[in-house]
Amino acid sequence: MKKILGIGSALVDILTQIPNEQILNELNLPKGSMTYVDAQTSVEIGKKLAYLGNQMASGGSAANTMSGLAQLGIEAGFLSKIGKDEVGEFFAKQMTETHVKPLMLKSDTPSGRVQALVTADGERTFATCLGAAAEMCADDIQPELLQGWDIFYVEGYLVANPTMLRKAIETAKAQGMTIAIDLASYNVVEESRDFLLELINNYVDIVFANEKEAFALTGMEPEAALDYIAERCDIAVVKVGAKGAFVKRGNEIVTIPPMKADVVDTTGAGDMWAAGFLAGLVKGENLQKCGMMGAIVAKNIIEVMGAKMDEARWEKIHTSIASL
Repeated sequence: MKKILGIGSALVDILTQIPNEQILNELNLPKGSMTYVDAQTSVEIGKKLAYLGNQMASGGSAANTMSGLAQLGIEAGFLSKIGKDEVGEFFAKQMTETHVKPLMLKSDTPSGRVQALVTADGERTFATCLGAAAEMCADDIQPELLQGWDIFYVEGYLVANPTMLRKAIETAKAQGMTIAIDLASYNVVEESRDFLLELINNYVDIVFANEKEAFALTGMEPEAALDYIAERCDIAVVKVGAKGAFVKRGNEIVTIPPMKADVVDTTGAGDMWAAGFLAGLVKGENLQKCGMMGAIVAKNIIEVMGAKMDEARWEKIHTSIASL
């Protein structure tokens, strides 16, 4: 069975449920977006939210997907950079506990962290301080790191580090790996549209996008965006939230119906959708079943707080997938 290596920012999520959206306005954080902040701003946000309480978990888009894949029985690894601190140790330990092989480079800079603010409707807004994760550079990407892996899964947030990202993707492609990318966040796509299109045109085999991200990339509504992206890669996925998802490979188009969920927190929904889909793909399932697997895992993650699920929830997921 094919093995999947993810690359992204090693981040620890600090999740806080906020009572109203006015807090986002006060912090100048657009709802539903991911905003990069410096270490001082991250600390200040944490202090302002401290009275609400929080919970901490290893996070980062690609790391979440790799954890999901491992829970679905796929051999997964994660490549990133962490600090020589307790936060970094916490991250690596959680990766190992979820059966993901951590390939952690080390830095003297503190590890990255994310203030994740969750509104009453379950939507999440991220203030991200990359810390050590931002220091991963082209020289860190050595071919031997990628040897033995079959699929290279990239989180779109890495476009903030274009030289490193290009080196990583070129190295993976040279080793015959399949390249998959999740577009990450609509505002990130808007800022790096040309670079993303160049990568997709020249290297990427599988693209995951939600409705906002697809529009930011193409300027088109979901189904037209699906066609546009699918012309440039092997498999295109455009998720449309409560309306389901569209998947296209060549001339084959499938529609994945929505699943009813009791939404608590949408953190990790896209990450887990990708995990379910890729697990199906690795296991040789057809596109319809791959998409349904993605939908099942995503439905379950949005019914809990954060991007981690307990054993009972995973058992429920395995049962649902087995019944497809």
